[in-house]
Order: sequence, then structure tokens, then C-alpha cells
Amino acid sequence: MKGPWTLRKRVTALCVVIGGLLGLLAVVAAGTGAATRSQLDTLANQATPLRADSEQLLTRLVDQETAVRGFAVTGDPAELTPYTVGVEAEQELLNHMSVLAGEESGLQTKLRAVSELAASWRRDVAEPVIATVRSDGTTAGQGLINAVSRQRFDAVRQAVGALQDEIQVFRQEAADQARTSSNVLVALLIAATVIVVLGGIALLVSLRRLVIGPVTTLAEQVRLVSRGEYEHDIDSGGPPELAALARDVDAMRRQIAADLAEVRAARERVEWVNNQLQAQTEELMRSNRDLEQFAYVASHDLQEPLRKVASFCQLLQRRYAGQLDERADQYIAFAVDGAQRMQRLINDLLAFSRIGRATSGFVDVDLDAVMTDVAGQTDAARRYASGEVTWTGLPTVLGEEALLTTLLANLVGNSLKFRHPKRPPRVSISARKDGDEWEISCVDNGIGVEAEFSDKIFVIFQRLHAKDAYPGTGIGLAIAKKIVEYHGGRIWVDPDVSEGTTIRFTLPVAAALVAEPDRQDEVTAS
Repeated sequence: MKGPWTLRKRVTALCVVIGGLLGLLAVVAAGTGAATRSQLDTLANQATPLRADSEQLLTRLVDQETAVRGFAVTGDPAELTPYTVGVEAEQELLNHMSVLAGEESGLQTKLRAVSELAASWRRDVAEPVIATVRSDGTTAGQGLINAVSRQRFDAVRQAVGALQDEIQVFRQEAADQARTSSNVLVALLIAATVIVVLGGIALLVSLRRLVIGPVTTLAEQVRLVSRGEYEHDIDSGGPPELAALARDVDAMRRQIAADLAEVRAARERVEWVNNQLQAQTEELMRSNRDLEQFAYVASHDLQEPLRKVASFCQLLQRRYAGQLDERADQYIAFAVDGAQRMQRLINDLLAFSRIGRATSGFVDVDLDAVMTDVAGQTDAARRYASGEVTWTGLPTVLGEEALLTTLLANLVGNSLKFRHPKRPPRVSISARKDGDEWEISCVDNGIGVEAEFSDKIFVIFQRLHAKDAYPGTGIGLAIAKKIVEYHGGRIWVDPDVSEGTTIRFTLPVAAALVAEPDRQDEVTAS
């Protein structure tokens, strides 16, 4: 006949039950964690790239429509370059998005709808307009661009919008599933905590029955001895290690509570960071949409009527010059000048807004070769002023060649524009390494900049002279500053010069390009 369970058997059985339950929870948690990782992979590797590709797809389609309109107005074959590039990019994006969509039938359906509508628009609208302009001229081509053709392209826009909505639904479903899996993991953690707490309670009850009883008996015996019954034998019915075990169990309970509080605090911090990231992402997306809408309006809705105004004003000026009175000729000249300045202003604003958005990626850029290109761009202005541009020791940096060319062209152009009336302009470009930066200087002998205006010249539309004194829109140095900051540098006017103007800017030294430049020969363009 078996006797009652010992303390060891009871504790072992209790541990086996708790361990089994926790093991079961661990298996479920592992499965839930794997599902969560899969859902996060869907968000990162499918939903987010699909959303970015859909934005680029809409941009490429708008580029095609704008190019066709521009070609219909001007008849210039160069206007069709965005159309050709847009068609190729559109097909690449559709193929890439089809791969990303995988077996999602809703996304595949919307992709096919966009592809078919875009192809239909090109077949029925774009290609006929291009062919008509080439064969019958711009007037006939413009006649084909009407409300029906615009409705056809609006249908393409709506299809892209429907695709973006479907992508958003797909993304939201994946996010909801990931959130649900996360909640399940938290519930499993709470269940594990409850199981551990209940196991501790059961252990305390067992200890009370199997240990505290004998200890109480021992205490009664000690009290009997204290009352004077010194001959009474003290019989210890329980092991002294059980008291230490109780304290260890209580310490374990406190540790579990502390760990649980830490997990909850960490979860709250993660949720707060996620909310902040979500808000910033939405704000960035809204800002990008606003910038793209601005670029479209500025490049098409504003420039097209402005080109017409400028063209007809110039036509009036050529046809009726000298046939009207002097005041009429003056008014027409004002109109032509205003339209042309407005076109330059819009183009400069577009260039300013696109810096850092339409990026082609950073590559190794030889500033010596860039300055050779800049010298060619400014050749007419330099020869007109009998000026000279020199450069020496320019390094190779990591950046966008087109932007760096624009930066140096603006600085050299400003030096030639704001020349001193009593001496020919001299412009010198040089570089020196300062720690982990290249400091590049543009030094001229022009009219100079007063110290109080040294910061204002980099503000957009800021001019220190009347527009009649020097041509330009006042955006050149603002563009230069934005380009430098986009490359991680800074730009300023050196106040410690006695003649002319010295503008300095910095570019970071790339890790693979830390050596000093080998070229030390001075190059002169005069």
C-alpha cells in the first residue's frame, strides 16, 4: 500500500503541470511569432514597395501626357523624350508591381486595368496626336486634344487611383493581421504570468500543509521549553531548507512581476514610437503628393498658357514694331519681358522644388570635369565680359553630378554677372581638405557683398539690387544652398575679404575617397 505523496513528489508534479502549460504556450507563441514575421515581411517587401511603385507609375503617366501636350504645342521632337522614357519606365514598373503582387487577384486585376487603359490612351490619343503633329503641324495636333482625350487620361488616373486604394487595403489587411498577432503574443505572455502566479500559490499552500505545520509544532515545543519544561524532547518534523525555499519562491514572484512591468513599459514605448513614425510617414506622403501636384501644375497648367502669352507678345513685337506709336511699342516690350521673366521664375522654382526628390543616386563625381563643363556653359558670359575662370586641385566627391554642376554654374555665373565695372572679372575655384570635409571656395573680384547681407543672399527671391540693374530671379544662391545641404554640407560668405566676394561651401569626404587629389595644375578658361 502506497503512502501519501511526499513534498518532493508534490513539487515535481506541480512543476510538470506548469512546465507543460508553459511549453504549450511557448509552442503557440512560436507559431504566432512566425506568423507575425511573415506579416511584417509582407508589409516591408510587398505593400510598401507596391505603394512607392504606384506613385512612380502615376508620375510616369503624367510625364507622358505632359510630353504629348508639349509636342502638340511646340512640335519640338525633344518634347517627346519624357513620353518615350515614361513608356519604358511604365512597363518596368508594371512588371515589377506584378511580381510584387504575386497571387493577389485584386491587385493583379487593377494592374491589368491600368495597363490596358494606358495602352488604350496611347493608341487612341497620344499616338494619333504625335502622328498628326508630324504630318499636319501643331494646329492640327492641338485640335485632337479635347475634352474626350482628357477624359481618356482621367480614366487612366482613376485606374491608378483604384490601384493605389487596393494597395492601401492590402497594406491595411497585413497591418491588421500583424497587430492581431502581436495582441495574441501579449495575451500568451499574460497567460504565462497567470500560470506562474497560480503555480506559486499552489506551492505556498503545499508548503503550509507540509512544512508550516511541523514548524508550528516545533514552535509550540520551543514555547513549552521557554516556560520551564526543560526535559521535554524537541522533535523537528520538517527540514530547515523549506524556509529558504519559501523565500526563494517569493523572490521569484517579485522578479516575475518586475519583468512583466518592464515588458509592459517597453511595449508602451514601442507603440508610441510606432505612432510617431506613422504620423511622420503620413505627413511625408502628404508633402510628397503636394510637391508632385505643384510640379505638375507648374510644368503644365502654368507654363502652357504662359508660353502662349510670351509667343503671341513676341509675335506682336516682331509684326507691329514701328507701326504703332512709341508708347505701344514700350507696352509690348514690357509684356514680352514680363512673360519671359515669369517663365524663368517658374523654371527656377521647379528646379528648386525638385532638389533631393528626383534623385539619381550618389556616385563618384570629378569636380575637375564638372568645372570643365561649367566653363563651357558660362563661355558666352565670360567672353562678353573679357573674364577669366580658373580652378585647381579639385577633388572627386560623392554626390549627384547634375546638381553639383548646377551649384558651381550658379556660383561662377553670379561672379561673372556681379562684376566690377572698372575691371574684367576674375573667378577662381579651389579646394582644401579640412578634417572629414572638403572646403571649396569660389573667389571673384566683383562688386562684393556687404557683411550685413551675407546671410540674406541665400534666401529665395532675395535681391540686393533692382531687377533692372542685374538680370535673374533671385533663386540661384537659394538653389546653391539647397544643393549643398542636400549633400550634407554648408555654404557661407567669407566676411574676411578686402575685394570682391568669396563664397565657401563644404562637402563630406567619402570613406573611399579620403586621399588628397593628385591634380595640382591650374586650369584656366578665358
